[in-house]
Amino acid sequence: MVNTDIPATKGIRPNRLVEMLLADRHSLPLSITLHLVPGALVVAAYLFLAEPFVRAINYPVFLAWAIALVIVLAPLQFGLFWLGRKRTGRYTLRGVVHYIDRPIPRGKLTAIIVGLIVWMTVVSLALVPLDNVVFDQFFTWIPFEGAGGSATTYIDGYSQSQLVITMLISLPLTGFTLPLIEEIYFRGFLMPRIAHVGVGAPILNTVLFSVYHFWAPWTVLSKIIFMFPAVWLVWRKRDIRISIGMHPGTALLMATVGTIAIILGATP
Repeated sequence: MVNTDIPATKGIRPNRLVEMLLADRHSLPLSITLHLVPGALVVAAYLFLAEPFVRAINYPVFLAWAIALVIVLAPLQFGLFWLGRKRTGRYTLRGVVHYIDRPIPRGKLTAIIVGLIVWMTVVSLALVPLDNVVFDQFFTWIPFEGAGGSATTYIDGYSQSQLVITMLISLPLTGFTLPLIEEIYFRGFLMPRIAHVGVGAPILNTVLFSVYHFWAPWTVLSKIIFMFPAVWLVWRKRDIRISIGMHPGTALLMATVGTIAIILGATP
């Protein structure tokens, strides 16, 4: 008789990986790795691919970071759909991403999101001086072009036309799509799988998400402060729409305002 079990034996390793990633619980070492490795890959993509390309075409380094994030986060998003296919037979986030059952009524959700957008906008801008102090004290050695606490350091020194093109390209990416992928991955995929640590789950998730931004380590403290309320509410209410509304919503608002300011020549 022909042994028909051989293909299954050959597939044991990928199946084991899928089972480990889709398990209800991630070990802390695994979770820390899954939180931080994408950040390291973003830096690598920037240094070896995006920055050389953007330098060659003489555009602001801000565009290089947008490209680097796309290089890493787009495959990451596809990976979540791939896991969905492994679990259900079709490309879906169901069974992979949690907190998507919409338990909060729409009116209450809208009020929460509006409040959080105001919180994140005001607090993130208010904490820029803290970012500057941390940078000056601990991170002046960072080799990335444009590194620093100012919101405009990544675009300084370029013509208005270059800035307008850069911002129009980056707006749908850094202003919405990339923050959305981050929320789906960090809040919908990773945080529910460390729920066994209780209230430590949103704390750990916020801290690791802030550290994941290896390209701007001087902003870790401020990110923890302005991100935690939304992360805690997602964990508490089990509704990922809260952080999706706040994070991509605030990013889109600030990117749109910045783009308009550049188009109107209102930036220094």
